[in-house]
Amino acid sequence: MGNRLSQIATRTGDQGTTGLGNNQRVSKNSLRVHAMGEVDELNSNIGVLLCENMPEDLRHLLVEVQHQLFNLGGELSIPGFELLKAEAVLALDQALEKYNSELPKLKEFILPAGNRAASQAHVCRTVARRAERATVALGNEEALNEAPRQYLNRLSDLMFVLSRVLNRMDGGTDVYWQSERMKK
Repeated sequence: MGNRLSQIATRTGDQGTTGLGNNQRVSKNSLRVHAMGEVDELNSNIGVLLCENMPEDLRHLLVEVQHQLFNLGGELSIPGFELLKAEAVLALDQALEKYNSELPKLKEFILPAGNRAASQAHVCRTVARRAERATVALGNEEALNEAPRQYLNRLSDLMFVLSRVLNRMDGGTDVYWQSERMKK
């Protein structure tokens, strides 16, 4: 594994390259660096979501997700290395089943809206989808393990479900799309 940072401003990236965890230097515009950046942005947005009031079980789940996203980012930063395990994907599947079973069935599309926590969960969902696309693009060019792609796919689904759970805090509900076609 690469060296831990003891100095932040190293100036080694001034020429448009960055160091991976295996000490290889690559363009800051490489598919790998894009995927790493999207995962980092997702983790940061989950950090913002954690500033909101929420049930302790959700808070615990999201903190664990942050740790797993750090593993995922570490795996992306070291070509050929595995840090994110299949058990992490299974944990998301279990959380999806648990929280989705508590929600009413959807009969219409919902808007990414509601209370602030739910809206931030929707932001996390869309960033997770972007991180997934970046990881798929990298996987189309270089060998990647399956778990990172699977994890991001499940996580975006989970963030959608959690947005619905968070909208129900304090008696709220989903914000339904008012489709012109559905009005007729």
